Amino acid sequence: MEFLYPRVEHLFRLTDDTGVLQHSKFSVPDPNFGYTTDDNSRALIVAIMLYKNYKEERYLNLIYRYSSFLLNAQTEKGNFRNFMSYNRVFLEEEGSEDSFGRAVWSLGFGISEKSLPINLRNLYKEMFIKAMNHIYELKSPRSKAYTILGMYYAQKDLSLNLFEHVRNLAKSLVRQFRENVDSSWRWFEDIMAYSNAVLPLSLLISYRILRDKMFLEVGLDSMEFLEKIVFRNGYFKPIGCKGWYVRGGKIAEYDEQPIEASEMVLLYKEAYEILKDVNYITKAKETFMWYHGKNSKRICLMDPETGGCYDGINETGVNLNQGAESIISYLIAYLSMRELIGLRQEAMIS
Repeated sequence: MEFLYPRVEHLFRLTDDTGVLQHSKFSVPDPNFGYTTDDNSRALIVAIMLYKNYKEERYLNLIYRYSSFLLNAQTEKGNFRNFMSYNRVFLEEEGSEDSFGRAVWSLGFGISEKSLPINLRNLYKEMFIKAMNHIYELKSPRSKAYTILGMYYAQKDLSLNLFEHVRNLAKSLVRQFRENVDSSWRWFEDIMAYSNAVLPLSLLISYRILRDKMFLEVGLDSMEFLEKIVFRNGYFKPIGCKGWYVRGGKIAEYDEQPIEASEMVLLYKEAYEILKDVNYITKAKETFMWYHGKNSKRICLMDPETGGCYDGINETGVNLNQGAESIISYLIAYLSMRELIGLRQEAMIS
């Protein structure tokens, strides 16, 4: 698998002087749906990854754009508003817990990246510390998981002592897991819905920080349960968003979303980095190839004309819209696979 240079034109197409627009109609940015903190947080992570890898000024410009959006989205209390209309008016006083977690993830990621200008990293640190006031109010397991990801990166700044915060959030996820599991159901809730891979991912990361084997064991247990479901047909097929998978029910076949493949790649990358088992690299490749036709419809989700990523797989083929979450998810998966292959090559040389 070769990784040359990613196609990024659709990310630029969706980005204006406010931030990244949430949706498109086919490949045309659709102002009717405005912007979200969710998308701008993940876009910031992508822009930082691109700048780290390629050191181009245009990516630094994107970083400033998305950083400004998040600065505007954070409230005086430290949490984040999520939905913004096209005329730059936030539509709520406080966004979802998931948008909070994703914002914290992006801020931590920015704090850790030494190639960024110090003023940007100082901003992320200030915003991150302000956000920490809310971490023990979180109820959503995904918000806790994304927040752990953010703390993992932020704790690389030695002036931030986040170990107990990570421990407390990770223990709450383990507790939730144990309250819900039985011999045939190894999950954190009675439903497997969206962004599933981030839950075991956060526990593997907690193990990496704290070396508490309880986090590794539950992380691997839930990861293996998830992969049995998403590889049930011999190739990656995420749980569909039209009904999800409720305990005792049927697995929803469609719509399959690009974010699920992206976060599954991140999960396998982390598993490889901890356990050094090359099988995880193989599984990451299999997951990544979902975008390129190894899926239930044998259709490539990448538009060769626009460089965009289609919004998912449905009963009849693909959703031809090319929104922000889709291209951002693809680029995170692409750049993570690039890093993973590099790690493997380094290990073989050493």
